[in-house]
Amino acid sequence: MADINKETIKETIQDAIAHQTRSVLDWHFGEPVYEGDPADDLAGVRGLRELIARQHWANFQLWHVEDRARRKDVDAKVIADCKYAIDKLNQKRNDLIERVDECLINMLEPLLPSDAPERYNTETVGAALDRLSIQALKIYHMKEQCSRKDVDEEHVRQCDDKVGVLKRQHHDLERAILELLEEYFSGTKKPKVYFQFKMYNDPKLNPELYGTKK
Repeated sequence: MADINKETIKETIQDAIAHQTRSVLDWHFGEPVYEGDPADDLAGVRGLRELIARQHWANFQLWHVEDRARRKDVDAKVIADCKYAIDKLNQKRNDLIERVDECLINMLEPLLPSDAPERYNTETVGAALDRLSIQALKIYHMKEQCSRKDVDEEHVRQCDDKVGVLKRQHHDLERAILELLEEYFSGTKKPKVYFQFKMYNDPKLNPELYGTKK
């Protein structure tokens, strides 16, 4: 990790954010294939980039499955399958947020002041990157609404206004992430990741699952 420094980490985060925006368009023409399991030993700059991309891909899939789940003209089994897929994708999404934070913190720790106070942000960098991922998807799909030919001018105008707001939100959140990294480097805050304890998917913790065995 000798080549990893403050600027390298910031540039990697910025590059990953730019990839989120570009890939929303690209993936509508051809979906990516990620080899291996996210539990693989992804580390360093390359690992961080790939984990953020995989997390964004989970959101990309989730967006479109959730759209299908709201249809009223399909068989109930289609909706049930969508709900099952949503559950699995949400689990993958949350797992990858944690993996992003874990990978990032492993790179940050050798570079941070050892006497930083016990002050933490309300959300992690991984969680903020997840929000940026969703905003990139919102911007793309709201722009789609502006190109529709089957709606009136008012619909297009309202959607165009929303695109402007979403872009400003995206810019502000990206800046907030970079400022949070600066707070880590200056020693005013510490990065930390709490691993989730999801109960509903655990047959030992969900009473609807373990209760059926009695």
